[in-house]
Amino acid sequence: MRVLGVDPGLTRCGVGVVDGAPGAPLKLVSVGVIRTSPGDEIGVRLIGLERGLEELLDAVHPDAVAVERVFSQHNVTTVIGTAQAGAIAIACGARRGLPVALHTPSEAKAAVTGNGRADKAQVTAMVTRLLRLDAPPKPADAADALALAICHVWRGGAQARIEAARIRQGRTRQ
Repeated sequence: MRVLGVDPGLTRCGVGVVDGAPGAPLKLVSVGVIRTSPGDEIGVRLIGLERGLEELLDAVHPDAVAVERVFSQHNVTTVIGTAQAGAIAIACGARRGLPVALHTPSEAKAAVTGNGRADKAQVTAMVTRLLRLDAPPKPADAADALALAICHVWRGGAQARIEAARIRQGRTRQ
């Protein structure tokens, strides 16, 4: 399964693509950050984010998209921008008919470190180790996107395969 993980943000949107399956080694496909200028109008920024995501989707052909679920933050302006960026990622995946899952930061942290309260350094260290990278992915937004992709491979991906098997066998979820 190939998963695109998205750590949404208007200025820096982390993106990471991982190949893997539960119990199998993970492989890094792509990692980076889509940037927009804080000086641009919101519409221009959202279009820039959409273009960057569409280009990445064209290049890597993921099987699923995992987006960080927006949670309440003290800074309302930040949470609104994060939610808008997340919505763009969701729409880009859905437009292509891809399964889109939302994972909380705690879920992603727990998946890669075993601790839902792990700090960014711990998440980055485990992502680096799990993907057998020579150097940690930077910035932290990129490492967080990879953590989301890994989380989905290990947690969400298994459920998606079970549901697909049920559908193929003519059964639906009870």
